[in-house]
Amino acid sequence: MATLQVNGQTLDIGTIDPSTPLLWVLRDTLGLVGTKYGCGIAQCGACTVHLNGEPVRSCQIPVGNLSSEQITTIEGLAGADGTLTKIQQAWIDEDVPQCGYCQAGQIMSATALLRKNPNPSDADIDAAMSGNLCRCATYTRIRRAIKVAAGQQTATAFYDAAAAQGERA
Repeated sequence: MATLQVNGQTLDIGTIDPSTPLLWVLRDTLGLVGTKYGCGIAQCGACTVHLNGEPVRSCQIPVGNLSSEQITTIEGLAGADGTLTKIQQAWIDEDVPQCGYCQAGQIMSATALLRKNPNPSDADIDAAMSGNLCRCATYTRIRRAIKVAAGQQTATAFYDAAAAQGERA
């Protein structure tokens, strides 16, 4: 019997083949479906989780060597009482998602960025988020939400293209 440390809990994953990607164990065995399958080759970022606080692509990490590692998924970000993190609240305030599919991975990468760099520049944001693709192209909203969470800009409540100083929605 194997276990994983996920979102602060020790969870039994049974007798899973150790070469099984973490993504499938999270989704299919543990029922944590916030982490998404995108490309399967660690290029799109939809499957981003934190491994010991660092953003990683769960589609390419075998579970066999993770028993003592701390894994955090999108389900583990909010407080136990449901209080959202600053980045999660900014995502809502700035109306970031369109289809929403990539957003869990985007939020996980943005969270890791702000933990390391609480006052990121545009270049810092672009570099940290470059591994996360958004087919709906909400990149300006994503950048704005990160700046709102960092306290660099004031939230607009709901995204208003006119108030965003000419940014494309």
